[in-house]
Amino acid sequence: MTGQQPDGGDRLPELGDRSTGWRRLAPVAALLLLAPWAAECSWGGFAVGDMLLAVVVLAPMYGGAAVLIREAARRSGGGWPMIVLLAAAFGVLQAGLVDQSLFNPEFLADTEFAERQAADHTRVPVLGISAQEAVGYLSNHVALSICAPIALVESYLSPARRRRPWLRLPGLLAVTVLYLLGSLLIFSDDGGRKGFQASTLQLAGAAVVVLALVAVAVLPRWRRRPPPAPAAPQAAPAAVPAAPSTAAAPSTAAAPRARWPGLLVGGGYLGVALLSGWPGVAITIAVVATVALVLARWSGRTGWGQRHVLACAGAALLGAATLAYLIPPYAPASPVEALVSDVTISLVTVVLLGGAYARLRRHGETGATP
Repeated sequence: MTGQQPDGGDRLPELGDRSTGWRRLAPVAALLLLAPWAAECSWGGFAVGDMLLAVVVLAPMYGGAAVLIREAARRSGGGWPMIVLLAAAFGVLQAGLVDQSLFNPEFLADTEFAERQAADHTRVPVLGISAQEAVGYLSNHVALSICAPIALVESYLSPARRRRPWLRLPGLLAVTVLYLLGSLLIFSDDGGRKGFQASTLQLAGAAVVVLALVAVAVLPRWRRRPPPAPAAPQAAPAAVPAAPSTAAAPSTAAAPRARWPGLLVGGGYLGVALLSGWPGVAITIAVVATVALVLARWSGRTGWGQRHVLACAGAALLGAATLAYLIPPYAPASPVEALVSDVTISLVTVVLLGGAYARLRRHGETGATP
């Protein structure tokens, strides 16, 4: 994210001192489990009795992708712009090539969302996709499947460990294999895809979009560079007045307090969550673009830090937990089971966020602007 110090993304994990053994791998395990929970459970997709199984089955795919995206960004110094772009690539890969929900009009036919999918009037015959579902799948994969879990797990770590990669080459290879096997498991589930197979043209189109997003994500412009060292003060020649510095002007603006990014993300998330039809698609795209542009500008200001990042992630998770009370799970559930599930989601979300904020305070990251 712009405005932050370089994170040493090209350095290997340091194994010599306290970052050894389980302590070094704990954030990897946490992200492997948190990503599928955030992706499919945080908004009420599964009842409480099915959550554990869903997390275990989906951890290789969702968790593996989150770990690999986070490692790529931290090793290259790409920061949050790279994470967001790779998360979008994952969203297209997941929905377009793996479970193919992006193209399958019957994907939700045996769930509680069947009527909503049948009433969708935003299908684009030429592309074979629903614009409403495409926007929903992509935005939720970016916000919930990848970005929120990474931000939450990193908030539990010290600033130094937060900026470094967690895995060496063997670990990266293991997670890559785990991700591929998890994706293969979902792809091979004919019950989930209901025997649907996207056309060659659809698969090729999705693959091109994925590659384009990855290509943009790895551009050098996203890599953080250390700020120039302040020059020793020198007296300007009497005959030549010192020119005013324009390069430092953008950094003089202070970042807002962390609650404002959180309110922006939370308001945007809840504001478009239940919209439908072409007007809903247009409004959602406009809101997402506006939120992204505002956050990009704020993140370049002095004082932007992990507390702001956590506020954005927390707002998305709290928004999802709120929607859980309004949205049914995939499978039918009794009113009591649904309520218990929704309350459980709320409690888990609050505990996770509360613990993350406590860790930030412990490390002295108050989020106060200078």
